[in-house]
Parts: sequence; structure tokens; C-alpha cells
Amino acid sequence: MRLCAGEASVGELADPFEMALPSFMKHIHVLEMSGLVLSEKSGRVRTCRLSPDALVGAEDWFQQQRAIWEARLDRFEAYVMKLKKEKERAVAKRPSRTTKRKGSE
Repeated sequence: MRLCAGEASVGELADPFEMALPSFMKHIHVLEMSGLVLSEKSGRVRTCRLSPDALVGAEDWFQQQRAIWEARLDRFEAYVMKLKKEKERAVAKRPSRTTKRKGSE
């Protein structure tokens, strides 16, 4: 999220986390390998920035996943509603206790 606001040094990015800098660098490396983050070193400072092109691919994937899950949830909702209606019908068909008592007298 910090990189959405613009470039930042690895130190700035790591500051809010309770993690050793070498461990944090491993996370940065994974993001670089995936193409989501670009970094360059100037002297002792490594500056990172988002790669918008890679984010477009990720956004496409998220939209596909959202469509899949929305369809699943719609089917699940329809199934739950079907079960609810079946239960309501079953309850409506059962004779009431007062009806049973009157018939058995």
C-alpha cells in the first residue's frame, strides 16, 4: 500500500514491520521476481516502485476470480433459499398438535 503513494526506500517500507531488514529484503525480492515491484540501487539506498504493467495482469486475474466466486455464492444462495422453502412446506404440511388431539378423542 505504501508504494501506491510513490517510490520509497526499502528502509521506509520496512520501518512499520517488526522484521529484520534481510528478511524484509527477501519479500522485496519475491515481489521483484513476480514483476510487481521494480527497484534500483543508488549508493547504499535501494528505492522501490510499483510496476503498473504487472498490476494490470493481477487486476485481470482478480476480476476473473471475483466473477467465479460471485457465481458460486449466487448458486449457494439459491440452494439455501430452496432448502428454506422446502422446510417451510414440510412444516406447513405437518398436522398441528391440536388437530391430533381432537382426532384421537
